[in-house]
Amino acid sequence: MEYVLLVLVGFLAGTIGSLVGLGGGIIVVPSLLFLGAIHFLPDVSPQVAVGTSLVVIIFNGLSSTLSYMKERMVDYQSGWLFFIGSGPGAMLGAWTNQMLSLKHFSLYFGLFLVFVSFLLMLTKRSAHLPKQKHFVVTRTYITNEGETVIYGYHPAIAIAIAFAVGFFGGLFGIGGGSLMVPAMILLFFFPPHVAVATSMFMIFVSSVVSSITHIVLGNMEWLFAIALIPGIWIGAKIGAWMNKKLKSQTLVLMLRLVLILLGVRLIIQGIS
Repeated sequence: MEYVLLVLVGFLAGTIGSLVGLGGGIIVVPSLLFLGAIHFLPDVSPQVAVGTSLVVIIFNGLSSTLSYMKERMVDYQSGWLFFIGSGPGAMLGAWTNQMLSLKHFSLYFGLFLVFVSFLLMLTKRSAHLPKQKHFVVTRTYITNEGETVIYGYHPAIAIAIAFAVGFFGGLFGIGGGSLMVPAMILLFFFPPHVAVATSMFMIFVSSVVSSITHIVLGNMEWLFAIALIPGIWIGAKIGAWMNKKLKSQTLVLMLRLVLILLGVRLIIQGIS
């Protein structure tokens, strides 16, 4: 019975993660910890929850990326550039996880996610960059509404941000999308659909690196992963399909709602 529930958890994680580009860790990690706390599953430490989540996220990212590839939403050049930072960051985060205080993380990270959600509400994204000369790399994308959007970034800044994203992804098993998607939308003016698709690609390659580190450290429960992977693979396909049907502003609204709900839950967990 517990493994059937894990399949359902994986499906929910894959759908939400792929839809808004956050990766499935935002569902998998707290679910494993909760099910372990109520003794529905064997005791699950934060380290095992994170390590197992990152292995599962590999399949979430791969399934989503394959779906977004067909619609040409993935900015591969930007994704690989971000990986230059996120890869080493993910390895460092996975190693640092051994010293993690879950209570402090929950409180501070929850407050941060709520803050980011309000930034997304207050910031109005322009269709064209007001100061393109400040960006070394520029891209052009036509949205579902037929709007041509120009976006870009400075490689050094992008790599530095991606390093921080990879670090927190490896540290907390969340894939890093909760940080990278808002950063791409707010700082680099990515169209939301491209931000989500590129985030899932980056989550895929980063999770491979960080999960290997966690496996070496012994932070892995293979039976849990085997139960989670089928659900998360199917859910990721459905989430990517839903993403393609949404308007850009609707996608941003859903991202904000997920960040607020996740942030509030983490805050409550941190102070309880």
